[in-house]
Amino acid sequence: MAASALLAGCAAGPDYRAPTLSELKVAERFAAAPPATAADEDDLARWWRAFDDPALTGLVERGLAANLDIDEAGARVREARANLWGARGALLPGLGASGSAARAVGGPIEGDRTRFQVGFDAAYEVDVFGGVRRSVEAARATAQGAEASLRSVQLTVASEIALNYFAAREAQTRLRIARETLAALDETVEIVGWRRQAGLVGALDLERARQIRDQTAATIPSLETDYAAAANRLAVLLGEAPGAVAAALEPARDAPAPPGALPAAIPADVVRRRPDVALAERTLAAETARIGVQAAQLYPALTLSGSFSGSGTSISDAANDLAGDLIAGITAPIFHGGQIRAAVEAQRASAAAALAAYRTAVLTALEESENALTSVSATRRRRQSLASAETAARNAVEIARAQYRSGLIDFQSLLESERTLLSSQDSLASARVAEAAAAVQLYKALGGGWQAAPTPSSVSAPGARQGEVAAGSPARAGPKLLKIAPSYPDQASPLDPGRL
Repeated sequence: MAASALLAGCAAGPDYRAPTLSELKVAERFAAAPPATAADEDDLARWWRAFDDPALTGLVERGLAANLDIDEAGARVREARANLWGARGALLPGLGASGSAARAVGGPIEGDRTRFQVGFDAAYEVDVFGGVRRSVEAARATAQGAEASLRSVQLTVASEIALNYFAAREAQTRLRIARETLAALDETVEIVGWRRQAGLVGALDLERARQIRDQTAATIPSLETDYAAAANRLAVLLGEAPGAVAAALEPARDAPAPPGALPAAIPADVVRRRPDVALAERTLAAETARIGVQAAQLYPALTLSGSFSGSGTSISDAANDLAGDLIAGITAPIFHGGQIRAAVEAQRASAAAALAAYRTAVLTALEESENALTSVSATRRRRQSLASAETAARNAVEIARAQYRSGLIDFQSLLESERTLLSSQDSLASARVAEAAAAVQLYKALGGGWQAAPTPSSVSAPGARQGEVAAGSPARAGPKLLKIAPSYPDQASPLDPGRL
C-alpha cells in the first residue's frame, strides 16, 4: 500500500501545456492598420448596440436567449459535464450492500423464527499509473471544450442575426428605389406617349420607354423574395416560425450605418477571445491526456476488493456477526499482440493531429481578422465613391429630363441617364450594407459577441438553478479557457514530436 501510494504520484503519458504565442507564430500586430480607436471589452461584448438601431439590438438579444442551436450546444455542455462526473467517480471505491430476511414457521414448541442476513461488497482499483486521472483530465478538457463550442455558437448567432437584418433592410431599400424608379419611368412613358401623339418622336422611343419600365418592374418580385428569405431566416435564428419577425422590420428603413470608431485589433487578444480557438486548444489538451489513458494499460493494475456478510435473529446481531475477506490482486499485460502499444501510438497521432488543428485555428482566426480589417477600410472607401456617383447620376437625370422635354436631346440619352441612376442607387444601397456587414465581420473575427450572452437553460439539469455549474467548472468559458502561458513549466512542450 505504501508503494502504491508513492507510485500514485506518477501518471503515464505526457503532461500537457498549451503552446505559447511564439510557438503559434502569432505576430505582435496585424499588417492591416487598425480602423480607429480601441474599444473596451464591454463594447466588444455588446457590439450590436454600437449601430444605434433598437430593432437590431432587440433581435440579437432575443436570438441569444432563444436560438435553438444555442440550446443544443448548451445541452452538449451538460452532457460533457455529466461525463466529467462519471470520470471522477472512477477515482472512488465502489460499494454495494445486500440484505435479506427469512421467517421459519415452527411448531407449538419452537415457534416462528426470523433470521436476518446483511452484507456488503467493496472494490477499488488503485490508480497507480494515473490512467483514471488522465481520463478525468481528458473529460475536464472536453467539458471546457463544450463550453467553448457553446460560446462559438453564440458568437455566430449574433453575427448571423445582424447580417440577415442588414440583408432585410437592403431588400427594403432596393424595393423602395425600384418602386420610385418605376413611378418615374411611368411618367417618362406618359411623356413619350404625348410626344408620340404630337408627332415629335417615333414609335421606337415609346417602345424603348416601355421596355425599360417593364425591366424595372421585373426586378421587384425578386427583391420581394430576397426580403422574405432574410426575414424568414431571422425568425428561425430567433427560434420562431418563419414570418414571426415581420412586425419588428416595420416600418421599412435603410440599414444602419456602422459605428464611426471600430475596435483596434491585437493578435494576442484575438487568440485569447475567440471561442473556436479555445475549443481547438481544449481538444488538444484532451487528446494529450488520452495518451496517458492508453499508456497506463501497459502497466500492472492493483485491485483491492472485499466481501463481508453476517446473519442473526435481529439486524443488530447480523451486523455484529459481520465477517469476510479482503483481497488484493495484481493484473498485468503480458502478450496482446502489440494492441496496447498500437493504441498508444494511434493516440499520439491523434494528439499530433489536434495540435495541427489548433495551429490552423489560430492562423485562421488571424487571417479572418486581417481580412476584416482590410474589408472595413475598403468598403468605407467604396461607399463614399458610390455616394458621390449617385449624386452625380441624380443630377444628370434631372438635366436630361428637362432637356428631353425641350427637345434638346434624343430619347436614348434620357434612357441612359435613367439606367445609370438606377444602377448607382442600387449599388449605393448594397455598398452601405456591405460596409455595415464588414463591421460585423470584424467584431466576429475579434471574438466579440458571446461574453454578454445569457447561459441557456439547457446547460442546467432539471431542478438546478439557472447557470448553476457542475463539477466546479466555470459557468462561462472566459479568457481563462485558453491558457497561453505554460501550465506545466517543468514538462516538455507538446510541440516536441518526442512527446507526441
